[in-house]
Amino acid sequence: MGKLFGLIGHPVGHSMSPSMHNDAFRLLNQEHHYHAFDVSEKDLEAAVTGIRALEISGFNVTIPHKVEVIKYLDEVDAEAKLIGAVNTVVNVSGRLIGYNTDGEGYLQSLLKTTGDQLHNMKVLVIGAGGAARAVYTVLSRYSVSELHIANRTKEKARHLATECNQRRIEGTVWSLEEAEEQLDLFDLIINTTSVGMSPRVAELPIQLDKLKADAVVSDLIYNPLKTKLLQEAEAKGATIINGVGMFVEQGALAFEKWTGTAPDRKHMEKVVLQQLGGL
Repeated sequence: MGKLFGLIGHPVGHSMSPSMHNDAFRLLNQEHHYHAFDVSEKDLEAAVTGIRALEISGFNVTIPHKVEVIKYLDEVDAEAKLIGAVNTVVNVSGRLIGYNTDGEGYLQSLLKTTGDQLHNMKVLVIGAGGAARAVYTVLSRYSVSELHIANRTKEKARHLATECNQRRIEGTVWSLEEAEEQLDLFDLIINTTSVGMSPRVAELPIQLDKLKADAVVSDLIYNPLKTKLLQEAEAKGATIINGVGMFVEQGALAFEKWTGTAPDRKHMEKVVLQQLGGL
């Protein structure tokens, strides 16, 4: 008999995780099933209690529960504590253990483009929310050359940099306007905000007037596949990376934690791209 896995969040109707994971189970001849559960904020505690009672073997956590769910878990691993959010939970003999695979998933997707040159890159992270914390934490751990952050409110960015810069990598906290003026300093620019996401596809998180032609521009957004930020960066000669790779990698890492087996990442990506109309 197969096991049940799932996703809790609100809303979840748009999620591609069920298709991606159920297809991965099928390819590995595993009789498991993954289901998306729409859980409102007021029902989160009851939902986690229900997950225990039903012996659901593992689940993903998405907006708006990634932070709040921590108080209902038995254990949270060190990196998830540092990030301050959980996106993956494993049920180990009734103990719910929380992890965050977003940061490592992003790093693995990024390395496919940069390779080991990432160690030598001067990086600018745009945004200071949960996604930024995951990306900033993992890039600090990886030891990039410089790690800067820009946000509308510098105080929030400063707080993130203080907490998540594990290796004390050199870097500055900028306003968005300051970062725009210094953009030619950076080898890698990463948008972790929702600016440019469908349906607000005409918006830019930062102006690219001073972007270096040989820079890499990464956007965590994957709908649309090519945001206005990526379109403009590509037109200036930059290498661009959308958010599909991170989505697939974080999902694959969760899959491995639940099942102990590695899914076919290329096939997972194909499933996601088909849903997004990119194939």
